[in-house]
Amino acid sequence: MTRRIFTACLGTETNSFSPIPTGISLFEGAMLVRGGRHGERPSLFAVPLVVWRERASALGWTVVEGLAAFATPAGVTTRVTYEALRDEIVADLRAAMPVDAVLLNLHGAMIADGYPDAEGDLLEKLRALVGPRVPIAVELDLHCHLSELKVASADVIVIYKEYPHVDVADRAHEVFDIASRMLLGGARPVMAMHDCAMLGVYPTTREPMIGIVAHMQALEKESGILSVSLAHGFPWGDTPEVGTRTLVVTDGDEALARRVAAELGEQVWAARFAMMPPFLSVDEAIDHVFAAEPAPGHPFVLADTADNTGIGAPGDSTFVLRRMLERGLGGVALSPLWDPIATAIAFDAGEGASLPMRVGGKMGPGSGDPLDVEARVMCLTPEAWQPFGGALAPLGRLAWLRIAGSDDEDAIDLVVNDYRVQSFHPECFRAAGIDPHERRVLVVKSTQHFFAGFAPIAREVLYLSAPGCGSMDMAALALGSVTRALWPKVAQPHAAPDRPA
Repeated sequence: MTRRIFTACLGTETNSFSPIPTGISLFEGAMLVRGGRHGERPSLFAVPLVVWRERASALGWTVVEGLAAFATPAGVTTRVTYEALRDEIVADLRAAMPVDAVLLNLHGAMIADGYPDAEGDLLEKLRALVGPRVPIAVELDLHCHLSELKVASADVIVIYKEYPHVDVADRAHEVFDIASRMLLGGARPVMAMHDCAMLGVYPTTREPMIGIVAHMQALEKESGILSVSLAHGFPWGDTPEVGTRTLVVTDGDEALARRVAAELGEQVWAARFAMMPPFLSVDEAIDHVFAAEPAPGHPFVLADTADNTGIGAPGDSTFVLRRMLERGLGGVALSPLWDPIATAIAFDAGEGASLPMRVGGKMGPGSGDPLDVEARVMCLTPEAWQPFGGALAPLGRLAWLRIAGSDDEDAIDLVVNDYRVQSFHPECFRAAGIDPHERRVLVVKSTQHFFAGFAPIAREVLYLSAPGCGSMDMAALALGSVTRALWPKVAQPHAAPDRPA
């Protein structure tokens, strides 16, 4: 029997401390696609939509593709932008009806002006449109806010398991498997979640998260369990339901879902101290590099986690770079630093030019002060891309600037660009003309998505705790909308009374 499936995408990751408002231009610059026209280079957030189209087509089903919109993470989405995108998806679904199922790729951490749970609001409106009998299945980023409204409005939610997000396509197949079982095999999904009352960042490339992910996958092989997820949460989103939660989907067994969600949540709580990676100050990292014997071909990789555009930071902070210049650390390359003005000046000056330049520090206190340097334009790249999660992410125009030293061993090299994006892969250096193997230190503006690309070449990966919009001091985050007690702000949040709103 043929079926009619509606798909759509909406999302961004809202950092409430970012100085950059999320308006329509950020969606236009990242992904704003209608009618499934993703082209030859679909973005990462188009991957689930492509998977669902191919899976449905293989079954002879009809797929109607609604709006697909995703914005590079930044600050709160403007009301007019969110409402316009939401209403377009609602109108797309209304025009597509009747449908047998709705499959949505959402981020889950979008906050808009007047909508602390934007994707929950969207799901509620889509549910009201299709009614209670049409399945709604959703894929979420693991940095989502797993809210009561989202769970109440959807039949199935599946969340990425891996950070970095190398399993986006795998989770899309999981969503389709469960949705198709609902349509063809009579599966009756029931969801239950458990609040771990935690804030944190949990890379899945190290223990104990490797073991926790393996445990979730083992649970999914047990009878009656359809899916097991851990929503890490997005700590920089000032919204009432921020925090870490577990989610279990069973086939019609609510008691089983609640029990497994609670048991997994207790396991996560017990491992909370070890789940956060060790963070070093900038000076501690520099001391560590100075103390190490040379290891040609294997650079240290230093992650400037607080200035990661992937968590909404501007990507133009100068704190790390300034300290390296002050301490005379050579053999350093940083890529990319978002500075459209410096990039344009470098392109106007041309390769080989030497000139005074002011770089970085343009977006307020979280970016630090701008740096005034004497720069030599080493290489210009008019269009560049880097791999990420089975897709290609644009880098925009790149300009390689040498701002200290005269050769690769003692230089400090800076790659500026005009497209806000984090460092995903060594290609963000190679595309600018820099061989990443030939540097003592590579500085990447990323929290964890860099790991899959850089770990194979790294002598050692060091996570920095520097100033910025993405501070890793979870206890100090000013989350004024949150009334629940959360660790590490409160040592024992499960025993603490909620404070009044």
